[in-house]
Amino acid sequence: MTITCVIKHFPVTHTLLIGTLALLPLGVACADQSTQAQAAQFQQTVQQQQTRDQLQKSQQQQQLHQNVSDNAKLPLAGNPQAQQQIEQADRAQQDRDRATQQDLLNRQQNAADLPRVVPPPQPAPTSGG
Repeated sequence: MTITCVIKHFPVTHTLLIGTLALLPLGVACADQSTQAQAAQFQQTVQQQQTRDQLQKSQQQQQLHQNVSDNAKLPLAGNPQAQQQIEQADRAQQDRDRATQQDLLNRQQNAADLPRVVPPPQPAPTSGG
């Protein structure tokens, strides 16, 4: 009989409110993990875009260097030794450029392979009342 009296005096809205408050920490933890995953995805996308931009800049610099080199060869057309030195310098520059680009790609790949550190969810604040 006392159980029925407690149920009669305890409105349904209070029951729903208590249930919602009991599940609130779980919802906050899930939302926090989702936000962290989105932030990690965004960071990875930004890093990939930066890598593409750096590679494009490197390729433009290579084209500019090649144009300068081609222009430098014109007055030296009759000097095979000077032509050979310029070609060796061009090959050395191309090797450096290739190594720089490969290093950039390797660093990007290594950064993508690192495990993401996700901090553990913080305990929900408790009301002290």
